[in-house]
Amino acid sequence: MHLDVQDLRNFYYRNALGREAQKVLRGQMLRLWPEAQGQMVAGFGFAVPLLRPYLANARRVVALMPGPQGVMPWPPGMANVSVLCDETLWPIETGHVDKLVVMHGLEASEQPTAVLDECFRVLGPGGKALFIVPNRAGLWSRSDETPFGYGRPYTSRQLETQLKKHNFMPEQQVTALYQPPSRRRFWMKTAPMWERLGHSVSALMSGGVLMIEASKRVQAPSGPGERVRVPSPLAVLGNAEAKPKPI
Repeated sequence: MHLDVQDLRNFYYRNALGREAQKVLRGQMLRLWPEAQGQMVAGFGFAVPLLRPYLANARRVVALMPGPQGVMPWPPGMANVSVLCDETLWPIETGHVDKLVVMHGLEASEQPTAVLDECFRVLGPGGKALFIVPNRAGLWSRSDETPFGYGRPYTSRQLETQLKKHNFMPEQQVTALYQPPSRRRFWMKTAPMWERLGHSVSALMSGGVLMIEASKRVQAPSGPGERVRVPSPLAVLGNAEAKPKPI
């Protein structure tokens, strides 16, 4: 179930807890992808809170927002880059995306298989995707105070298995949002401490969000292929009896 775009905007831009979540998730993303110089960057779902750092240097930035969610113009005060689209048919040519951020897109979709197929289609050779989903073991997936409390939460194994079925190769995994999903003053004030503590003892604490970076895996062609015959080195030297060798 997709949340309405107005609810997502209010959480990330007009809510103290949402602004803190945006800061934490963006920081983790920039540790994985510090820049996108000359690349095409796309976001699907409601990924715009994370895309702003790439506006200056990326060749192009596109924010894809699915129809059931709705769309809003973004970024404010600049040329609009957001697009309303069918969640399984994106207006991007095959193989043109270098970096793809999926947030509030996969867990909210009733067609996750088709969404992953579309993610695979638009990524170019060597392209990477960052999937951000609610952690089934975390507190954020159990609270309807945040957008991560809606849709289908995942464990890391569940998400990695699903990605591999669609020819993605999981490469790096990060958990984030260790603070409780509460707007109480104490939790908000101590949020940075909880993030530091969570990353240092992640085996004991569960972050509210899973972030998995995956690359597009292109299978090598199978079968014998076409036999090519090349001249033998002896033939080049004038040996008339030398015959081309098959390779």
